[in-house]
Amino acid sequence: MTDTLDFVLPPALEAHEPPEARGRTRDGVRLLVGRRDTGAITHHGFGDLPDLLDPGDLLVVNTSATLPAAVRLDRISVHFSTPLPGDDLLWLVELRRLAGKASRPYSGGGPGEWIPMPGGATLTLVGRQTDRLWQARLSTPVVPYLRRHGTPIRYGYVRRDWPTAAYQTVFAHDRTTGGAEMPSAARPFTPELVTRLVSRGIHLAPITLHTGVASPEAHEPPYAERYEVPEPTAALVEHVRARAGRVIAVGTTAVRALETAVDATGHVQASAGWTEHIVTPEKGVQAVDGLLTGLHEPKSSHLMMLTAIAGRPLLAATYQAALNEGYLWHEFGDVNLLLPR
Repeated sequence: MTDTLDFVLPPALEAHEPPEARGRTRDGVRLLVGRRDTGAITHHGFGDLPDLLDPGDLLVVNTSATLPAAVRLDRISVHFSTPLPGDDLLWLVELRRLAGKASRPYSGGGPGEWIPMPGGATLTLVGRQTDRLWQARLSTPVVPYLRRHGTPIRYGYVRRDWPTAAYQTVFAHDRTTGGAEMPSAARPFTPELVTRLVSRGIHLAPITLHTGVASPEAHEPPYAERYEVPEPTAALVEHVRARAGRVIAVGTTAVRALETAVDATGHVQASAGWTEHIVTPEKGVQAVDGLLTGLHEPKSSHLMMLTAIAGRPLLAATYQAALNEGYLWHEFGDVNLLLPR
C-alpha cells in the first residue's frame, strides 16, 4: 500500500467550531485550488466555485444525513458506526473512554457483556470486529433511539457540542437513516450557491454513502459502508463523460461510491449495497476527474485517494500551500478543489 502524505499539522490550524461561530456564513470558508495539468495552486473563497468550474461539469454529491451517533454514559461513550447486513439491531460500535471534553479508545468489554443505556435500552457486546470495533446489539431500533438520545460524534479538536443541524449538509434528504459522520466536503454549499451553479450550466447529481466512524488515533482504511448510485446519476455521469465534461466528486465518499459502480468496461452503472472499495494510486480512478474535499490529517488513508486523483507532486504542493497560508482543517474547516485541467 502506498505511503500516504506525512506532515505536521499545527493545532492552530484545526477548526474548533463551525464557520458560523467565527462570524462567517456556511459558504464563507476558503477554497484552495490545485490544477494537475499546470501544477498551479490558487486561493479563493468558496463562493468563487461556480466561476472555477466549466459549464457542462458535473458535481456528484452525497445525500446522506448525519446521525447523532454518539451516546454518552458516565465513563464511556458509545459511537454507533454502521449496521451489519441483514440485522438492523446489530451494529458496529466503538467504545471510547471519556476524558474531559475529549475521548480515548476504551479497551475494556467482553463478548456477552451488556451495557445499560439511557432510556432503558441495553447494548450487548457480541464480538470484536476489529481491534477497536465491536459487533453489538441494541435492544431497540437504533436510528430512532439515536434521534432521541444521541449527539453528533465530536473529536477533541471541537471544543463544545453543536446541534445535529450543524452537521447536516444542504443535500441531506433522508432522515430515516444516515451516516455516523458528516460528508463534510458538502457542508459549505448553500441553496443560493447551488442556484448559481445550476445557472452557470453545472450539473449536480446525487449518490448516497453512509459513513462509519473514523478513528482519530489510527489511520485505518475504510471498511464496508452502505451506498447507492441511482440510475439517473449513472446515466448523467456517462452523458458528461461522453461529451468531454468533467466529473467532480464532492467528498471522498462520492468517489468511493462512483468507483464502486464502475463495471468491467469502465462505465458507471446504477448499483447499491455495501462497498469495500479502496481507492489507491495503484488502482487509480475511472469515473472521477476531480475532487472537492476537506483537508485531511497527516498519513490519513484518504490521502491515498487524493494521490490517485491529483498525483503526489500536486498533492504535496497543495498541502504545503495550505500550511503556509493558514488554511483550517477538519469538518468545520476550509476546502480543497483538485482539478485535472
